[in-house]
Amino acid sequence: MKTSFPARALAGFTLLLISLPTFAKPALWVVKNANATVYLFGTVHLLPNDTHWRNPMLDKAITDSGTLYIELTDDNQANMMALVMRYGIDTTHPLPSLLPHSEMLQLNAAAEKAGVPGGAQALSVMRPWLAALTLAAAPLLKAGLDPEQGVDKQLKVQMIAAGKNVLGLETAEQQIRFLAQLPQDMQLAFLRSTLRDADKDAIELTQLIDAWKNGDTATIARLEDEDLRQKEPMLYRRLIVERNQTWAGKIAAMMKQPGVIFIAIGAAHLAGPDSVQVQLKKLGVASVRE
Repeated sequence: MKTSFPARALAGFTLLLISLPTFAKPALWVVKNANATVYLFGTVHLLPNDTHWRNPMLDKAITDSGTLYIELTDDNQANMMALVMRYGIDTTHPLPSLLPHSEMLQLNAAAEKAGVPGGAQALSVMRPWLAALTLAAAPLLKAGLDPEQGVDKQLKVQMIAAGKNVLGLETAEQQIRFLAQLPQDMQLAFLRSTLRDADKDAIELTQLIDAWKNGDTATIARLEDEDLRQKEPMLYRRLIVERNQTWAGKIAAMMKQPGVIFIAIGAAHLAGPDSVQVQLKKLGVASVRE
């Protein structure tokens, strides 16, 4: 399970029903200057509907903020489906023509285990990036986890109800094209990474949600980023580092205008050696853990 890029944006990513502490305290950072205050909050894109993640400090930051930025605001089902059909289906280069027989057998087994609708046959006409996302998403949806329960979606509803601005750091088409335009070898690496991690997801996701609730960014980085960084460094750079650099530049620009802004992005982007905070520091912008 690798972070917050569209895989997890389409499917969202995976969280299990577990026992929750009375007071969860996910990590929150603040960036301040004479003009502006920007809060940085790591999210998970899928949650069981009985997950309690609020706390007084977080609620105050949300209430004080006049604008919310999340990764996407145009990720409604119709729009995402149209983009997936446009950028994710390739009947002229089916997966059996791109993968050796041994990996197709692995793909078939993973599709059956995950409960992918249509099984491996449905995956076969997908480009590798979409097949990877579908394999990651299927068991979550089968288990009844609802993308509408994601933290970013809940924050969006709250801020709109309060009459506040909700903006996206990216568009759905940008995210989809970001994956669709990956070189073929990177897309295949993404698919192989998903297949490789399939049997570890249940254990790691339990650990991940626990770490998120407790603000344990070291564990989040280990679970979300480290394996990808070590085994697929070019893919890691494209999916994590380059996006973090882009977002840091946008945040630095936001600091030039007065106001209070709340930014909610996938927790993996705020953890590890290449986090948004690290990229901000390179731009001379300091962030402080609340």
